[in-house]
Amino acid sequence: MAWYEDVEETRLLVSSSDPSATREDMGQLLQLRHPKTGESTCYLLINGCLQEINWFKQSYGSWFMGDYISEDGRLYAATPVDPVFILLPIFDKARMKNGSDPGKFRQLDEIIYHNDYPGYHHLSSIAEKSMEVVCDFKEVGSIKFFRLNDSKVLTWMYCKVQQLKETLLKLDKNYAAQSQKDTLIDAVMILGEYLQDDPWLKLLSNNLKLNIDEAVKVEGPKTEILSSSAPTSQSSFKPKQEQIGMEKRVTRNGKQNKKIKIETNSHNIKDMFSRAPRRGK
Repeated sequence: MAWYEDVEETRLLVSSSDPSATREDMGQLLQLRHPKTGESTCYLLINGCLQEINWFKQSYGSWFMGDYISEDGRLYAATPVDPVFILLPIFDKARMKNGSDPGKFRQLDEIIYHNDYPGYHHLSSIAEKSMEVVCDFKEVGSIKFFRLNDSKVLTWMYCKVQQLKETLLKLDKNYAAQSQKDTLIDAVMILGEYLQDDPWLKLLSNNLKLNIDEAVKVEGPKTEILSSSAPTSQSSFKPKQEQIGMEKRVTRNGKQNKKIKIETNSHNIKDMFSRAPRRGK
């Protein structure tokens, strides 16, 4: 993270980017509102790709970077996220829908303008192409106007669910042993991390003939993946956290997965170093 100005601490961030990128092409950290909670959250815009930042931390750890040791042993990982998730709440609000009235067409710059979150302005380069999937639009001269369309949003969400179902079956063979309904609910639950319950999850659940409470609520303790807000400075941010260690992951059915297996015949890294004897003066 040292390639940003005014960064007080060095952190390790892993991101997919162009290997030939220069210092000026290393991306921008943006503070945007989380589409589910509305809390301030840090994202990375790099090479025209919006990425969400997650961090992972063991109980103890540091990073060796050349001759420098970073005391912050957290690993920050930036992974691509569909901009539609991030922009959906502000496009929904911008149309000023009232009852059966579909709302107003608005200019893109007017929609993404947010006085408290200037980071949205940096998304103008990707917002137009991304939001055409879920919006009606019309052109007046050289100016394009957008209005969110609920039917298109529903189609987009349905496609996301189908893609997630296929991905889950490929990633974990255990999904093949459960019913299609349970897999469908799991896919909706994952989308639920980025979509507001009302109206989007409610609309999706009704279309899939699912009980929304069944689709968004998890019995038992919460999972170890937590969402947290980001502070105002770029030098210290709190993206989504996933603890790695001996904690147990809880599934939707409240069942716990096995503990992480500890390798035998392993040694502590501190055993690799010995204190040098003090020389006499």
